[in-house]
Amino acid sequence: MEPPSQQSAAGGRKRGRRGGARNRRKNTSSSPQARPPSPAVAPPSPSSPPAKRQRKAVAGQGAAKSKGGNTTSLLDKMRARLSGGHFRMLNEKLYTCSGKDAFDYFKDDPSLFDVYHAGYQEQMSHWPEQPVNVIISWLKNHNPSWTVADFGCGNAAVAKNVKNKVFSIDLVSEDPSVIACDMAHTPLEPTSVDVAIFCLSLMGVNYPSFLEEANRVLKPSGWLVIAEVRSRLDPNTGGADPEKFSKAIIQLGFSLVSKTVRIGTLKMFLE
Repeated sequence: MEPPSQQSAAGGRKRGRRGGARNRRKNTSSSPQARPPSPAVAPPSPSSPPAKRQRKAVAGQGAAKSKGGNTTSLLDKMRARLSGGHFRMLNEKLYTCSGKDAFDYFKDDPSLFDVYHAGYQEQMSHWPEQPVNVIISWLKNHNPSWTVADFGCGNAAVAKNVKNKVFSIDLVSEDPSVIACDMAHTPLEPTSVDVAIFCLSLMGVNYPSFLEEANRVLKPSGWLVIAEVRSRLDPNTGGADPEKFSKAIIQLGFSLVSKTVRIGTLKMFLE
């Protein structure tokens, strides 16, 4: 949301103009005289009353502060709009290219990934519920000895908040604990993890290959945990059919344990 704009300082500027009008009325003698400078921006005339000079000086300072505040507010708005626009552009890029293309894209300019995640965190700050927190709570209520693979880990919140061993995976990261790679081709060993997580990270035209990779690294009794934006699984908004999506995952060998649909998100736990 954009912050409300500050009130303008039109009142301060208007007082300056009325003062200028009074000065013009005073200078109507037959011999031309130079117009005195505005008291708000120049030293006052010695003949001016001290109290009046003080009030006008304060008014001029107030106008300058208000004008500066408006400028700052406008710059903040412009930065927010540019940042939001950049995030939407990068988000669209991730949804419409392959995982390999996305990996190469951010590898060429890692700073873009920082821009994306800053925009992502800004968007998430307005959500009433953070899906990653639901997953973290779920893990804390299960076996702490489980090994976890967090596909599309972002800021690695899962690894930072649970006792489990967590392989944090993403396209790019300055954090040495995060594995930077194409999520369709991770360096994890086959049948090496107990839980595979996709929290708002099934992005790209080849996202089914991410699920196949999760299936490869999961143990036979492992868990696949998915949290996704509801609109992506809503045919009415151009998303995938949720029933077909579930059946496609089941065809990989999983069984649906629970599915929770809440405002904005869909959470699935499969075994």
